[in-house]
Amino acid sequence: MLSSLIQAIASGENVGLSLIVEICALVFIAVCCFPIHESAHAWMAERLGDSTGRLSGRITLNPMAHLDVIGTVMMLLFGFGYAKPVPVNIRNFPPKKRKVYFGLVAIAGPISNLLLAIVFSLLYWVFRVIMYRTGSDSNALLAATFFFSNASYINVALAVFNLIPVPPLDGSRVLTAVLPDHIYYKIMQYERYMMYGLFAVIFLFNRIGFSPISIAATFISGLINALTGLPFTALLS
Repeated sequence: MLSSLIQAIASGENVGLSLIVEICALVFIAVCCFPIHESAHAWMAERLGDSTGRLSGRITLNPMAHLDVIGTVMMLLFGFGYAKPVPVNIRNFPPKKRKVYFGLVAIAGPISNLLLAIVFSLLYWVFRVIMYRTGSDSNALLAATFFFSNASYINVALAVFNLIPVPPLDGSRVLTAVLPDHIYYKIMQYERYMMYGLFAVIFLFNRIGFSPISIAATFISGLINALTGLPFTALLS
């Protein structure tokens, strides 16, 4: 992450190719994958009857329409973060389906990240095969494999992070489908404080080198990598 890069430069160490590529992957996620994540929310809301996100200009790949300063800084420092929430007016959904539809809108963002993770994992395997078949280990091919591997993992980490049931993350919106209204609205009253608390917990975990998000992301990313690699196994033997 950026913190690792800063420490390496400050200590006079050589900055390795893998670390440079990881930083590039983080920047790529912020400017390309965040917009896809947020556009997925707005697109799903539009499909279900609410045009608020579209009318607010949130179905776009322009990163300036989506990036949040704190969420982007978290992304660059910790490898996971968030963008500006897409506005949703649940009154535009059918009354009996509002909670379910709101949950579907919320889950659309993390699903987009998991789909991107699959795509990047497939590209990783493609470049692995190219390296094996050509017998080349050029910096360009190595950089490509590092990049797509990191991009896949980071998208998984984003999905895991955003599913934490703490406002304003997507996981808290998913709760609307399962919690009674009076309990959900009570939780939302403390949205700002809960987010600050989450930041503090993530910072403390980062300091002691323990990250539940990373553990979950590593497991899911490994599963995706193993499954996407199945079609390429014969080509690597």
